[in-house]
Amino acid sequence: MSWDCREGELSAAAAPPWLAPLVDQPGAVKAAYRRRVPAEVLAALTAANTTAAVTGARRDAAVLVLFSGPGDGERGTLPDDADLLVTVRASTLRHHAGQAAFPGGAADPGDKSPVHTALREATEETGIEASRLRPLATLEKMFIPPSGFHVVPVLAYSPDPGPVFVVDEHETAHVARVPVRAFVNPENRIMVYRSENTRRTAGPAFLLNEMLVWGFTGQVIAAMLDVAGWSVPWDNDKLYELSDAMALLDAEGSYGDAQR
Repeated sequence: MSWDCREGELSAAAAPPWLAPLVDQPGAVKAAYRRRVPAEVLAALTAANTTAAVTGARRDAAVLVLFSGPGDGERGTLPDDADLLVTVRASTLRHHAGQAAFPGGAADPGDKSPVHTALREATEETGIEASRLRPLATLEKMFIPPSGFHVVPVLAYSPDPGPVFVVDEHETAHVARVPVRAFVNPENRIMVYRSENTRRTAGPAFLLNEMLVWGFTGQVIAAMLDVAGWSVPWDNDKLYELSDAMALLDAEGSYGDAQR
């Protein structure tokens, strides 16, 4: 049995109605993600993916995309108290140091599947009890240079995931269940680019009280908001270089009421 097998691990029927658009069309998230990526960036990603495959540098990985909230509701209507589990990686890590991310990481030799990897990593990083969670679907793989990870996002749900916390400060700096409305709030949405790139390569980001969510994680969240029907109009002309955007985290009152 290959690591890619999900047989018997997913229960789409456990999804509340408000998550149904994401569960019913998992391929749509990657499609929405790719539509947002500038053509030159997409070409570079494709080339890097091919090179990594040829050289054997590409590695399997999985992340847990955990939504919590009520078990009822209406399709496409976001509940006020829905939240999403997000971590901030320790600044000392080799790859993606200091970035906000979904809990997850590289597959271990003993992992049976992406679901197994995502749940194991989430438990190790956030102390969450995997038995409280219901894996719903796996989104399509996405390649992330420079780490070489070929990542499978695992969509999961829990009406009550219990407490989460930093287990190992050498790996994780912060853990939070962030209200999904904070990502929807147009006051918290900006565009970010890195100084070594051009402004044309800027991607969606979310400036919250304790973290800047950008890069792969920001792209995936933005794509999910679109696919689920939760997005509202926002000013995508709010453009910042990454270090300038990070500096805003320390500027009191600079980004609105981030948790609403």
